[in-house]
Amino acid sequence: MRVALCQINSSADPAANLDLVRAETARAVERGAGVVVFPEATMCRFGVPLGPVAEPLDGPWAAAVRGIADEHGVVVVVGMFTPAADGRVANTLLVTGGGHHAGYDKIHLFDAFGFAESRTVAPGAQPVVFAVDGLVFGLATCYDVRFPELFRALADRGATAVLVCASWGAGPGKREQWELLVRARALDCTSWVLACGQAEPPAGSAGADGGNAGQGDAPTGIGFSAVASPLGSVVEQLAGEPGLLLADLDPGTVEQARRALPVLANRRL
Repeated sequence: MRVALCQINSSADPAANLDLVRAETARAVERGAGVVVFPEATMCRFGVPLGPVAEPLDGPWAAAVRGIADEHGVVVVVGMFTPAADGRVANTLLVTGGGHHAGYDKIHLFDAFGFAESRTVAPGAQPVVFAVDGLVFGLATCYDVRFPELFRALADRGATAVLVCASWGAGPGKREQWELLVRARALDCTSWVLACGQAEPPAGSAGADGGNAGQGDAPTGIGFSAVASPLGSVVEQLAGEPGLLLADLDPGTVEQARRALPVLANRRL
């Protein structure tokens, strides 16, 4: 199974971001990808009101992404925002194509480092997995990567690979934390972890001075999308600028790792 991580800079314009999804999906398919992954907040970047852009999973933006996935015969995973019942929005990962059309609502909201995601975003409650050609993927969004119990729950549901879609906030030590957490979560659940982040904003743009200029304390991305093996080794990684990362996943690697390091079977709590 070849998975593509599309490290992009999304804007505040959902239509322009849809064009970016269309172009990057085509590029990934040309390279042989069967699953194409985009970051959190691909539909619209953080730092602007999210309510006006939020749409349900049967709305036009998600339907257009499904059309892109179906046109190319792949599964696309992409970050968007959907309306929540309490007037806030949900931070949703859409999984569409190949018979799938469903969402994962981010469980752990980023109320940290001076940002309060819960002010405008309602939390999800349920872990989500999906299967493609017999390989089971779990889903996680950005701040979720700090919570190992979610990754173990996904493994308990059959996941041997976890897709982490992020718009990681910049700041002192944040890149080091990102890299450490991606590797640690792979070890926690002895699964592949494929972490796709928003690229670092280009010099001179809003957010280039650490990800926040002109956007308050909104996280806009640092790049460094990565693939970690089930034993925590970084197999592939991008730098800060936009790019495409391809990973070929061998389910046998997970089986070998879980025999050698049976942390899931050895749990006592």
